[in-house]
Amino acid sequence: MRAWQVRELGEPAEVMRLAEDVARPEPGPGQLLVRVRAAAVNFPDALMVRGQYQVRPPLPFTPGVELCGEVADGPRRGERLIGNPVLPHGAFAEYALLDAATAFPAPPALDDAEAAALHIGYQTAWFALHRRAGLRAGETLLVHAAAGGVGSAAVQLGRAAGARVIAVVGGADKARTAAALGADLVVDRRARDFVAAVKEATDGRGADVVFDPVGGDAYTGSTKCIAFEGRIVVVGFAAGQVPTPALNHALVKNYTILGLHWGLYNTHDPLAVRAAHHELTGLAEQGAVRPLVSERVSLAAAADAVRRVAGGLSTGRIAVLAD
Repeated sequence: MRAWQVRELGEPAEVMRLAEDVARPEPGPGQLLVRVRAAAVNFPDALMVRGQYQVRPPLPFTPGVELCGEVADGPRRGERLIGNPVLPHGAFAEYALLDAATAFPAPPALDDAEAAALHIGYQTAWFALHRRAGLRAGETLLVHAAAGGVGSAAVQLGRAAGARVIAVVGGADKARTAAALGADLVVDRRARDFVAAVKEATDGRGADVVFDPVGGDAYTGSTKCIAFEGRIVVVGFAAGQVPTPALNHALVKNYTILGLHWGLYNTHDPLAVRAAHHELTGLAEQGAVRPLVSERVSLAAAADAVRRVAGGLSTGRIAVLAD
């Protein structure tokens, strides 16, 4: 089969190579061989290729951590599933493996590219907003990187929960994207100070919940516009800067800092992950959420897609389609 291979760590455009004669992975106990129909590109793909992700598969490996695929053989042949492939056999290939226990039915309301993009980003946003922050209807939700993959999911899920959503983006194109997603207020951080905008929009009260996959200045600014008893959910550090929280500031302003590593729930509470998938499938059927797939590219373009996602040069999600 054709599959992208990483034989040394480095920048995606430099070390990812498309091989034409890779052996199909052999499923072990409890695993399913799937024909990849679509793979969604994620920021962690670039981190893994660089050797900077918490999961470090042995070399050589095929990157790609999220897919929609069709079971290739066995009693479940033909089922359309979504999930995280079993590394080192990642999603940027014609075939991959899924653990049967953690693979979910692809929502019928979504096509292959949309279904592939529903899993990590929407699960992350769901757990961040509901499990960790306890977002309530009527509250104000501040979403950073709101036109990106996980940020766009948070905007849609915030709206579905009845929250008022303030979206922060970088650039006019991304501002239009966030507005189309349903954000109540969009702030282009390149043109306006988001801290002042949040305070103005909330009559000085601040945001009740902050969804932060960026870190750096986004986190620091969020501490300046968080409401009394507000909750900041730290989801990632796309800016490349890990903040050092001033805990005395959290004390005197009475806000909570919450961490979210969604992947841990697959080990510690897999039933919660399955329940979240059920909720997300229902929201997709209702039309309340639909992954924003901005581009659909061929398998040959996967390395460039990873490069652009890593550089913040995309909106929504890029899906790699099997040729």
